[in-house]
Amino acid sequence: MGTAKESTGTAAEPPTLLDARRLVVKIGSALLVDGATGRIRRDWLDALADDVAACRRRGQEVVIVTSGAVACGREHLGLVGRALRLEEKQAAAATGQIRLAHAYQETLARHDVTVAQVLVTLEDTEVRRRHLNARSTIDTLLKLGAVPVINENDTVATAEIRFGDNDRLAARVAQMISADTLILLSDIDGLYTADPRKDPDARHIPVVRELTPEIEGMAGEPPPGYSSGGMVTKIAAARVALSAGCRMAIAKGKRMNPLAALEKTAEDGGALCTWFLPSAEPSNARKAWIAGHLNASGVLVVDDGALRALSHGASLLPAGVKEVVGQFDRGDVVIVRTPDGREVARGLSAYGAEDARRIAGRKSHEIETILGYHGRDEMIHRDDLVVR
Repeated sequence: MGTAKESTGTAAEPPTLLDARRLVVKIGSALLVDGATGRIRRDWLDALADDVAACRRRGQEVVIVTSGAVACGREHLGLVGRALRLEEKQAAAATGQIRLAHAYQETLARHDVTVAQVLVTLEDTEVRRRHLNARSTIDTLLKLGAVPVINENDTVATAEIRFGDNDRLAARVAQMISADTLILLSDIDGLYTADPRKDPDARHIPVVRELTPEIEGMAGEPPPGYSSGGMVTKIAAARVALSAGCRMAIAKGKRMNPLAALEKTAEDGGALCTWFLPSAEPSNARKAWIAGHLNASGVLVVDDGALRALSHGASLLPAGVKEVVGQFDRGDVVIVRTPDGREVARGLSAYGAEDARRIAGRKSHEIETILGYHGRDEMIHRDDLVVR
């Protein structure tokens, strides 16, 4: 068994919320909804909204991944006090999602912040085309100053309506939008060497730098009465986040203003939490994945002008593409080559092969006229491009 690589924050201080640029916050249903009444804890939500507004005033982008639709909706359908069948969970989610969205809209409106509801499933973050569509929507909402509030689309989900899914969903969202920070607000203040409710000698781990077998072995099943998926799902979320170059914190969320409490380290009076730290930045992790993708789906042959532009960090525009080879879909990895066959780059194509052939060699302002819709100006955006 490996050794847990951890730090107490002496030689290398753990991060704080202030270090985030693009932040994803996951909120569990037990934090948001009173289990006895099925009602939203409005005082707590208002305090969280105050934290979100403070983040935005600092110039940080914030995305919220929220649970609670089923818990919120079951009371209004008379489904409290018993286990629910799948179709009853879906019905509860359908009414609960409306109430959740309204609650977020009302509380953030106090700060003149626009809220946008986005319903996704885990598959939306994994199927490439749906992944790109969701990513584009969320990016656009952030650029327009809105706070996306993302919930799993439980009204059409099947077996995935179970505790812990939103830990993994939040990590997938963070990966999808290249967030640099993910906060899982939980019912525990981080990772311990053993269950602190059972073992008085359990030691809190403030920083994890690698998910070793020992670290994974510290995760256990949640005790009865806890709504989270336990540390197992949080470790799974950490693996996804770290692979995307996104740091992740597990922090206790039941306190008021839980995000403000993460603006300082525990040593400086902030909240106790566990930070999982990646070895790369989100952009570097994303580009490493593209560069290492073995099964490219097609080839774009470029001219000398495009080659010069790529060498200076520019995107690949349709005007610089001389030929499109192979069959591929939007979002697939393609190779960029010179006419003599030399590979110069790899990237994610913004167009499928047929549309790429139609706009190859044409100016970006002609795309809408040629294709009948306004797609991206770039054939491959520089954020999705790795130059050799």
